[in-house]
Amino acid sequence: MKQLLLLLAAIFVAGCAQPNKTFYVLTASGPVPSTNGVSIGVGPITLAEYLDRTNLVISESPNQLAIAEDHRWAGGLAPSISRVMATNLGRHLKTGNIQTYPWLRDEELRYQVTLDIRQLHSESNGYAIIEAGWRVYQLPERTLKASRTFVDREPLAADGYTAMVAAQSRLLERLAQNIAPSLR
Repeated sequence: MKQLLLLLAAIFVAGCAQPNKTFYVLTASGPVPSTNGVSIGVGPITLAEYLDRTNLVISESPNQLAIAEDHRWAGGLAPSISRVMATNLGRHLKTGNIQTYPWLRDEELRYQVTLDIRQLHSESNGYAIIEAGWRVYQLPERTLKASRTFVDREPLAADGYTAMVAAQSRLLERLAQNIAPSLR
C-alpha cells in the first residue's frame, strides 16, 4: 500500500511539473552616450495585436502563426522596443539626452518619435522581419516633421530563438538608422 501511494504521488508530481520557460530580451547596438545633445523622447509604441503578448511569435506561413509557449519576453515588448530604440537613436545622434514615454513635460524635449510596430517576428524561412510606421514630431509644438514606413528583413545567424531575438534587435538598429536623419 505504501509503495502504491508513493508511486501515485510521483505520478502526480510529474504531471504537475511545468516545462522550463526561457526568457529573452531585445538589445541595443551598444550603450547610450553620456554626452548631452538633442533631447529626444521615444514613444508611445503601439504593437499589432498578435505581438502584444509575453510569448515569441513565429510565422509558419503567410496566414499562420505559431506561439512559442515556453519562449517568452523578459518584460513587456513595447517598453523593451522603446528602450532599445531610445538607446540606438542616442548612439546615432551622439546624445544621452533621451527619454522613453511617458515623460513629465514636452517642453523638456526637442523631438518625439512614435512607433507603430505592425510586424516583428521570425519566419520559418530563416528570416526575422519588421514593418514599422514611425513619426517624428517637433516639440513642444507637436509639429509633424516626418512620417514613414520601414520594412526590412534579417537572416537568422543560426537556428533557435536566441538567433531570432538577435536578428530582431539588428532590425531595430536599422530602424533607428532610418529615423535618425529626421532628428537632425
